[in-house]
Amino acid sequence: MDIKNIHCLLIADHTIDQLGAILKNGDDAPAIKTSVAPFDQVQQVLMNGALSCWKQGADTAVVWTRPERSIDAFRQILQRERVTQQELLAQVDEFADLITRASERVEALFVPTWTMPAWWRGTGGLELKSRPGAIGAVRALLMMNARLAEKLENNSRVHLLDASRWMAGAGKNATNPKLWLMTKALYSLEVFKDSAADIKAILRGIAGLSKKLVVLDLDDTLWGGIVGENGWEGVALGGHDPIGESFADFQRALKALKNSGIILGIVSKNDEKTALSAIRENPEMVLKDSDFAGWRINWQDKATNIKDLVEELNLGLDSVVFIDDNPAERARVKETLPQITVPEWPADKMLYTQALHALRLFDRPGVTDEDLGRTEMYVAERQRTESKSSSGSMEDWLASLQLKVTYEPLGPGNIKRAAQLFNKTNQMNLTTRRMTEAELLAWGTQPNHAMYAYRVADRFGDYGLTGLASVEVNGGEATVTDFLLSCRVMGRGVEKGMLTTLLDFARKLGAKKTTAKYVETKRNKPCLDYFKDESGMPRNEAATEFWWTHDQDFPTPSHITLVEGDGNTPAPETEAAHA
Repeated sequence: MDIKNIHCLLIADHTIDQLGAILKNGDDAPAIKTSVAPFDQVQQVLMNGALSCWKQGADTAVVWTRPERSIDAFRQILQRERVTQQELLAQVDEFADLITRASERVEALFVPTWTMPAWWRGTGGLELKSRPGAIGAVRALLMMNARLAEKLENNSRVHLLDASRWMAGAGKNATNPKLWLMTKALYSLEVFKDSAADIKAILRGIAGLSKKLVVLDLDDTLWGGIVGENGWEGVALGGHDPIGESFADFQRALKALKNSGIILGIVSKNDEKTALSAIRENPEMVLKDSDFAGWRINWQDKATNIKDLVEELNLGLDSVVFIDDNPAERARVKETLPQITVPEWPADKMLYTQALHALRLFDRPGVTDEDLGRTEMYVAERQRTESKSSSGSMEDWLASLQLKVTYEPLGPGNIKRAAQLFNKTNQMNLTTRRMTEAELLAWGTQPNHAMYAYRVADRFGDYGLTGLASVEVNGGEATVTDFLLSCRVMGRGVEKGMLTTLLDFARKLGAKKTTAKYVETKRNKPCLDYFKDESGMPRNEAATEFWWTHDQDFPTPSHITLVEGDGNTPAPETEAAHA
C-alpha cells in the first residue's frame, strides 16, 4: 500500500461524509482520499464488486453499520420478539461472510464494532439476561461483537475497531436523536475524529511506520525521586503512596507494551551501577533489566546516547519514542534528533499511564511470535557479544555458537512472518521483490520452484525466522529468484547454508548451472558485497550475475548444522525483521 496515495471507500447505513472529510483533512498522516458508497445499501455493496463505487480505485474501505439494520434478529430483539441465540449468530455469520468477500477487493477493510446510543438503556439490568427464546439486547450485542471478531480473526485484511471506546470518549454527545431524524447523521464530530485517528494509526502500522522502541529516562520517569541521592530504598515506587502506585502502574503499562513486541530501552543521566542496582534489587520494580533491550546510563548527552543505543539495536531513529519527565531534555532530543517522536509528558506523575495509553504510535496489523520475543533476542545478542570478545578468533567464536539453520517450505506455521520479512527486508536482499502471503504461497508450490524459510538458533537463543530464499529450475538452468536475510544473522555463515539448500534443490531437478542475478536498489549493497566477497561464486565483470556449476559440491561451513523442517508448526521465534 502506498501510504501517500490511499483511497478509502466508506460504506454505511448512516451519513458518514464527515468521517471522509476528517480522513482527508485531519492533522495526522496519512491524508486519505475518500468516496462514499450509496447510502444504506451495505449488503448490496458488499456483495457486488461490479458496482461503480468499487471502480473508483479504492484500496481500503470502512464498513460501519447499525446493529439493528445489519442483523435483523437484533432488530427483533429490540422489539421484544422471541429470537434464539442460534438464529442471531447465524445472521452474524452471514454478515461476516459478506465482509470477507468484500475484503478481497481491498488491502485493508475496517469494521467498527456494533454499539447502541448512550441514552438507550432498555430495561436496565434485564438486558444482560436471557431466557429460553428471548435474549436481552445488551447480552445479544456482546455476543454479536464476539462472534464477529471470532469469524474475522484470521483475515489479515480485516481490522475490527472498538467503537465503544469512541462512544465512551464522546459521552452523552456521541449520538443525537434529533440529528439522526433530520439528516441521518448518527454520530458526533468527536466520534468521527476518534475513529479517523484509529484508522490512520492502523494504516501507518500496515505501512511499517509504527514505533518499535520506547527509550525511557529513570528518575521521576520510571520511579519518583533521584536514586543517586536517595538510594533505591528512598524512591517512590509501589506501596500505598498514590505517587508510588502511579509509577508502578506506569511500569505495568510499559511491561504490557514490551510483552506485545515493543522494545524498551533506557537513556538516563545516572551512575550505571547505582541505577542497575535499583532496577535489580528494588522489590517494587515491575520492570527488570531483562525487560530492556539495552541502555546508556552515564552523564553524557542524552541525544548522543539515544543515537548510539538505536544504532546498537539496528533500528531507525524514526521508529523511536523518547519519554522523559524533563522538558529541557525532551527539547534537546527533539531538536537534535527530529526523526524521533518525543511526546509532551504530563507534569502530574499520576497521569503517566493515561498519557502512554493515549499514544497512537504502536498500532500494527498483527503480532508475530518474533514480535513477542524481540527483547529476549536482544538480551541473547548481548551475551553473544560478550562471548565474542572473549574468543581467540572469529573461527573459534563461530564454532562456539553451535549454529543450527532449519530450512522449510512455506506453510501455515510461517507464512505470516515470511511475508513480513519478505516485504520489509532491504539490505541483504538480492532482488527486493514484494509479494503478498497468497502470492508467496502460490509461487512456492509450483513444481519447478522452491521457496524456503530459514530459522536460525544458537546456544544463546532462537533468532526465529530470519531468511527467505527461492530458486526456479527450467531444464538445465536454474535461477535464484529471491535471497534475503535479516541483518541480525549476517556474517555468520548462514548465507552459505541458504545457498546450499537452493543449489541442492536445483541439482536434484537436473540443473547444470544456477545463476543469481543482483538487482541494485538504494539499500541492498550489503547483499552485493556478500556475493562478491564471501559467497565463493564466480561472477561476471559487472558483478551483477553470480553462478555455480553443479559438477562440483558447494562448500557449506562446518560450524553450521542444516536441518530440514516442514513449515507447519511454528518454532519459538525471537528475531524481528530489520528493513
